[in-house]
Amino acid sequence: MDNPANEEPSADGDVFGLRGKVMLVVGGGAAGDGIGNGRAAAILLARAGAEVMVVDRKLDLAETTARMIRAGRGRASTFAADVTDEDACRDMVAATVDACGRLDGLVNNVGIGSRGSVVASSLSDWQRVMRINVETMFLASKFAIPAMIDSGDGGAIVNISSISALRPRGLTAYSTSKGAVIALTRAMAVDHGPDGIRVNCVAPGPVYTPMVHAGGMSDTAREQRRRASVLNIEGTGWDVGMTVRYLLSSQSRYVTGQTIVVDGGVSLTGPSRDSAS
Repeated sequence: MDNPANEEPSADGDVFGLRGKVMLVVGGGAAGDGIGNGRAAAILLARAGAEVMVVDRKLDLAETTARMIRAGRGRASTFAADVTDEDACRDMVAATVDACGRLDGLVNNVGIGSRGSVVASSLSDWQRVMRINVETMFLASKFAIPAMIDSGDGGAIVNISSISALRPRGLTAYSTSKGAVIALTRAMAVDHGPDGIRVNCVAPGPVYTPMVHAGGMSDTAREQRRRASVLNIEGTGWDVGMTVRYLLSSQSRYVTGQTIVVDGGVSLTGPSRDSAS
């Protein structure tokens, strides 16, 4: 039997092993020309040679991301879908396979924030957070996994959680939903490892994105978040996107069921109550 330790990774210039792969990025739009987590991931995956299907509830936001990819000579298609709807998720995956011929990777990047304890939160708010932050990942994966299996080479999924799952701070419904994302990630990794499908999770800290900007964050609050990093720098969507690309690439071929925290060390220090991360 050959010793697999003697098998070196490919050195043919395809550093990430993503050339010719098809990646589905759900929540791949962002306001204006801003760089959110999903848009950054889509652009970086395309730069690595993947063909990307960019999905967003608003088609124009997905189209902006696709234009950015094409401007860099990458390949991208777009699809509008409300991924809280089961039929929309089925159609989204079918459209990807129809347009691109296969499916190799999925990024689940849809989510909303919420504040308050179980006493302060309404049942409708709790249900809405769980539906958008957790159920969308269940639905997208439900249809993406069979398509990856049909493609013949396994695949990879990355779910976006948050450090709020690991460090609760007054955002109870949000923290619970993001904790559920981590549990879902681990369960899917076990369930579908035999199919050759890896499933991992990224837990961003307080990165500055178009969603945060649209929320009206003050310069003072933004500076406070930067200073919370032990590196004394501000995180961006690019930082999350680079981690997503790694987890979808052949560089992480032996990594599954894991949660990678991308927070500049914020969670190493005392908690602070700011906007949802």
